[in-house]
Amino acid sequence: MKILVTGANGYIGMRLLPYLISAGHEVYCTVRDPERLSVTPQLKEKLHLITLDFLASPKENPVPKDIDVAYYLIHSMSSDIGDFSQMEAECATNFCQLIEETNAQQIIYLSGIVNDNQLSKHLASRKNVEDILKKSTVPATVLRAGIIVGSGSASFEIIRDLCEKLPVMITPRWVKTKSQPIAIRNVMEYLNGVLLHPACLNQSFDIGGPDVITYKEMLHRYAKNRGFRNWILSVPVMTPRLSSYWLHFVTSTSYPLAVNLVDSMKMEVIAKDSRLQEILQIEPYTYDQAIQMAFKRIEQNSVISSWKDSMVSGRLNKALKGYIQVPQYGILKDAQRLDNIDADKTFKALWKIGGKQGWYYANILWKIRGYLDQLSGGVGLRRGRTHPDKIYAGDALDFWRVLLADKKGKRLLLFAEMKLPGEAWLEFKIEGNTIYQTATFRPRGLWGRLYWYSLVPFHYFIFKGMIRNLAKG
Repeated sequence: MKILVTGANGYIGMRLLPYLISAGHEVYCTVRDPERLSVTPQLKEKLHLITLDFLASPKENPVPKDIDVAYYLIHSMSSDIGDFSQMEAECATNFCQLIEETNAQQIIYLSGIVNDNQLSKHLASRKNVEDILKKSTVPATVLRAGIIVGSGSASFEIIRDLCEKLPVMITPRWVKTKSQPIAIRNVMEYLNGVLLHPACLNQSFDIGGPDVITYKEMLHRYAKNRGFRNWILSVPVMTPRLSSYWLHFVTSTSYPLAVNLVDSMKMEVIAKDSRLQEILQIEPYTYDQAIQMAFKRIEQNSVISSWKDSMVSGRLNKALKGYIQVPQYGILKDAQRLDNIDADKTFKALWKIGGKQGWYYANILWKIRGYLDQLSGGVGLRRGRTHPDKIYAGDALDFWRVLLADKKGKRLLLFAEMKLPGEAWLEFKIEGNTIYQTATFRPRGLWGRLYWYSLVPFHYFIFKGMIRNLAKG
């Protein structure tokens, strides 16, 4: 079967790709930037990549005419604090126009459960996309899920951050809101199970796990599964704005995503029925089982995808290739070089940089810079890294974004996503037995230059120490 996957760079899309390939399907992916698809080279070789932005109307339809099924997994929930519904509607409309020109027999869309007449902006936008897809001449199957629990999912990582960092929590009232979490493994089973299933065409289904619990219960049960206790006190005085700041500072959530999450968390998200479970004969995992399966992935360093690697978790507003050319003029630079190194040992150390490993020198100063960035609304160091020793273009790496990760050429290029009065790149390259490390800053006006020169004394020690310790492995 020929299958098209949109939103392939997202958390769900990256989980779905290996499922479809292992099932023997021929898979086409639409991506805005092919360099940013963070999958293994072995998997990438089996995929057909189509460069396509659904916010733009291409002159020619790049989607193969003989596509059988198309997954629509495009969401822009955390891209902006304001009204993103117009962007999502435009994407869905353009998608329908392209798919209707093919022989596709089914559209599959993963949406959110809607239980309330007064929907959050996020859920109202998802519902609007549903309506657009249902008007298409291609039969649509809509799966509506609530909180998805799995290694790397936004919901799981937020719960994990809250519980691991705060044994005692003073929380907003929305922790008493009920939800019906579902394991990521079940979501994959449903997405695969509805493929051209006759009983699923032109149908909408709610999908959820067996537990209907409050967010407070989720936090308690997470702690119990991890072998510790936590104490939670909910207060009525925490406004949506304060709640958003609370999530932003305590967890690895970006502020725009925190705003939209808080807006949605006030609504109950409970499946209306279990029709699809009965049709496909799927046994749902409990919330506790979902947590345990997530940690098996984490402990084995086999997390397939993380929401943190999504572009909306940072500040890049264009494709990676728009930043990959490091400027040569109008810049400030710190260049370091170290000869007579053990190239293989240094390369292995380089590929582990950031996250729990740290930055090899003055980690406390990196942490302080991360806290300052977080206080100003930036991403800080909370995103860490998805894999301990694997790096792909497009990955989040603390408050950097990986622009280039060339193992063969032994080159790593990062772009700063912290709050800065300018733009910054950090590049590492190993040639022979020499490592080159270059920090490049393109200042924005006088404040940018003052910022750089105020940090020159710190740069002298940090960058010198970093390249020296990298070479030690």
